[in-house]
Amino acid sequence: MLLMVQPIVDCLKAIKTESSHVVLLTPQGETFTQKKARSFVHFDHLILICGHYEGFDERIRDYVDEEVSIGDFVLTGGEIAAMTISDALIRLLDGVITKQSHEDDSFENGLLEYPQYTRPIEYDGKRVPDVLLSGHHENIRKWRLKESLRKTYLKRPDLLEKKQLNAEEEHLLIEIQSENQK
Repeated sequence: MLLMVQPIVDCLKAIKTESSHVVLLTPQGETFTQKKARSFVHFDHLILICGHYEGFDERIRDYVDEEVSIGDFVLTGGEIAAMTISDALIRLLDGVITKQSHEDDSFENGLLEYPQYTRPIEYDGKRVPDVLLSGHHENIRKWRLKESLRKTYLKRPDLLEKKQLNAEEEHLLIEIQSENQK
């Protein structure tokens, strides 16, 4: 079962405007990333075409601006991919959540997010790091950066290969690598 070209083109003719950006959701597309999400936020009108079952008539590709995939796997349809992209975009829109709430999220700066803690200060013998209780904003910032680098280094080193580190980040990464060799 494939999506036919004619109903898709008819739909695009009915809803597409000069400011529309048409995206075909397909495993063959460029992988959706946080950077891609930030670029999509700037479009006034985003149209997501979702395939289903076996996909779509190849000629539909001639009517889209780009093809995007949410990962290296296949779903029964593109609806979940469209919901994933929509959620990633909606949270970036002004007024949905505060900018401060998402500016340190994983992938926003090319790194994974630093560890976060709640109360109580100690649970089952595990404490919130003292630096986070210190009230010293600069030390907290440095700790968060170092822990973000540590998480990325240990869990997603591929992200570090793509990131251009500044001098502070390079220094902290060397410290982390040294600590892990002990």
